[in-house]
Amino acid sequence: MMANYHSRSHALRVHAGVGALDELENELRQAGVGRALLLTGRTVAKDQAWMDDLQRQSGGRIAGLFCGIGKEAPLEDLQGAVCRAREIQADGLIALGAGSVIKAARVVAILLAEPGPVDALVTQYPAGGAAVSPRLLAPKLPIFNILTAPTSAQARGGSAVLGGGTRLEFFDPKTRPRCVFWDTRALASAPPSLAVRTSFTVYWRALMSMASVARANPLVQASRRQAWTIAQKAFASQRPFTPDVLLDLCAAALLQNRDEDDGGRPMDAHSIASQAYALAAAVFHVCPQVSQADAYAALTPAIIQLAPDSADELLAGLAQALGGSPDRASLAARLRREWRQWGLSTALDRLGVREAHWPAIRQIASHNFNADRDGQFAAQAGRMRALFDAALTGA
Repeated sequence: MMANYHSRSHALRVHAGVGALDELENELRQAGVGRALLLTGRTVAKDQAWMDDLQRQSGGRIAGLFCGIGKEAPLEDLQGAVCRAREIQADGLIALGAGSVIKAARVVAILLAEPGPVDALVTQYPAGGAAVSPRLLAPKLPIFNILTAPTSAQARGGSAVLGGGTRLEFFDPKTRPRCVFWDTRALASAPPSLAVRTSFTVYWRALMSMASVARANPLVQASRRQAWTIAQKAFASQRPFTPDVLLDLCAAALLQNRDEDDGGRPMDAHSIASQAYALAAAVFHVCPQVSQADAYAALTPAIIQLAPDSADELLAGLAQALGGSPDRASLAARLRREWRQWGLSTALDRLGVREAHWPAIRQIASHNFNADRDGQFAAQAGRMRALFDAALTGA
């Protein structure tokens, strides 16, 4: 356990359960919001009765709707949302959705407030140096997140979106939400298969964090152990998930946000997690038909199977969490078997990923702040390619 660490707290209110969205009007009023822009995906916005109920629950404070946020929040969609926000003179943003929509709201707030070109607002990767996130000083519109699926995107200050064929990373702590809503009606709106895939990313992160939990400070340990307890129990339950299970998974995802605030670095805390995260993020940006969950399910067993001797402690931590053998082949086979039973793919080529995609995947994977803030992956192209090749067939 580390002797020295730092923790920071951010103001956040959580409204959870049946009728949680009845608190929306009060939250908007307290923030001085009278003309909110509602951001969502195309499918959710088709439920006109629900849109009408949201307007009622907001006390008439939703002045406009933008329902054009696509998978991974492409930059052109966000620029459309910026235009819509300016058109209605929005003074607040409501994100109704899961990861893509929630991170979209953060970037929309940045683009609305900050002058200058997009290139000057994103994380920079100087040759041979560590990544640098520019300081974005302008005040941002208040954000209110309504989850339709559990996601650790819910209370963060960073966002990665697709733009110009690559991955653009934005960071501004002022884009953290004022509050989040875990409303049972909203959580029931996602198709069961989508709910499982989105929830799997919470499960995956919880499992990866358990590999290094013994190294973490006491605050981080508490969040990691409880997040894993919740995630493991959820995926041992029957599908589709009940409202209570989804609410618990939302709580696990928020604990993962607190993990970072309390000094944890879950995505670059160890090599297995960081390599899987960087490669998965690159895969689902280059190949939009691939979900984040399927990318993790294909890559993680391959990375475990090819793990060097230096990863023995990490493998022991994973095996202890799962209650199985730390043997590389056995652990990889177990995860592939279980994750296929959950409806996930454990081979990238079955998802339409091809060897020809590697150059673009390599470029994006070597520019990932959360996984590689010190810029080491650019010099590990051979290792990363071997992991990608192993995940192609899931062998």
